[in-house]
This record gives sequence, structure tokens and C-alpha cells, in this order.
Amino acid sequence: MAPVEKQLIVFDFDWSMADQDTDRWIFEVLAPDLRRKMKTLKFDIQWTDLVAQSLREAHGRGITRAQIENALQIMPFHPAMARAVDNLKNGGRTDFLCLSNSNSVFISTILEHKKLTHIFNDIVTNPAEWDAELLKLRRRVDPTGPQHTCTVGCSPNMCKGEELEAFLARHGKKFDRIVYVGDGSNDFCPILRLREQDLVLCRSHRGLQQRIDKEGTEKGLKPKIQYWAGAWEVEEIFATL
Repeated sequence: MAPVEKQLIVFDFDWSMADQDTDRWIFEVLAPDLRRKMKTLKFDIQWTDLVAQSLREAHGRGITRAQIENALQIMPFHPAMARAVDNLKNGGRTDFLCLSNSNSVFISTILEHKKLTHIFNDIVTNPAEWDAELLKLRRRVDPTGPQHTCTVGCSPNMCKGEELEAFLARHGKKFDRIVYVGDGSNDFCPILRLREQDLVLCRSHRGLQQRIDKEGTEKGLKPKIQYWAGAWEVEEIFATL
């Protein structure tokens, strides 16, 4: 693709920038029985609330902050993705936004370990903080307050489409091109807000591709779509931007 004067790269985090799902990974590593319990309860309890509940249970059985941080640090994250974002950021024409249903501690721990804390201009995710050895997590959108108005199918605690538009309004910049990198069904809403000159890098054979195939034409999806399976392919594409 032809270079532009100013562009925005929007990343989902789990299975998009990273090669695993942070919420599930830490329990698979540290407490597989809690991971199994989450799988059983995921249709009964809102997901972020369920992760918060599981973190409390993990703390109750003595799982430490250091163990959780180590699990995050060893989570699969492809070197090609690290190179791709670092090279593009260093070019000076690209801003980066993270839109993720993970949480601030999981993401920041991984970015610090990978020496990528300089990449994102903004990280929009669920807030979390350490209280000694307990990681306290809450929804980005308080369940007791006003909720988002998305009708596309975003999760209760975050409409990524609304969050993308809010970021653009906050920064007051007109980007010549927006590139959205995602994999999940909740990435469908924000890509509906994109223009014909924009680009979606969709990870193959996951929820986002299913929604594009099923609803893209009907919903008037405008941007160009490129599919990828491995981070090395994202690196190839980023080298052309």
C-alpha cells in the first residue's frame, strides 16, 4: 500500500497483538481447574466479572502477584509482531491505539516485558490494579451506570466502535488511513465505522472473519480486508504502510 502522511493503527490485544488470550492463559498456567470453571460459567456470568471472581479465588488459594506476572511474561508473543509495531512507530507517521477487553495490568505487564510501552498513544481496556497480592479488576463500563447503546453485538462492558470514535474525537486528528488489527466478533462493530481508504487486518478463522462473511455486505462494510494467520504476515504488511 502507498505510504500516507498520518495513519492510525488500532489493535485488539488477545489473539491479535499477542498470540494467546490473557484472561484464559493465566488460569491455564496457574490453576487449570479455575479455567475449567470459567468455561462452565461463561454464559452465566458477565466475562469481566467472571475473570475478577476467578482472580479472587486464585488469590484465596495463595497464587501470588509474581506468579501471575511470570505467566503473562511467558505468554506467546511473536517476535515478528514486536518488530512490526516498533519499526512502524519509529517511522514517525503512525499513532497506535489499543482497544481490548483484557485489562490494564495484563496488557502493561506484557508490554513492559517486551519493551513495547512506547507503542500505544492510548490503551482502552478494563481497569485493574494490584492490592498487595490481589489483582482487582472491574468493568470499563460500570454495570450500575449508563450503558453503551451499541446494537451490533458488543459486550456489555465496552463498545469498541464507540470507543474508537471517542478516541478520534479526543485527539482531533484526521488520519489519512486507519488500520484495524483484530480477530474477535467484538471487533466487527469498530470496523463498520471505517472508510473505503482504511484497512482491516483480520486474523483468519476466528470470530471476526465469521461476522465479516455473514454480515459484512449486509451492514455495508467499507474498508479493504486482508486476512492473516501469523505475525510474520502482519510484519510484511506493516512494512508497506
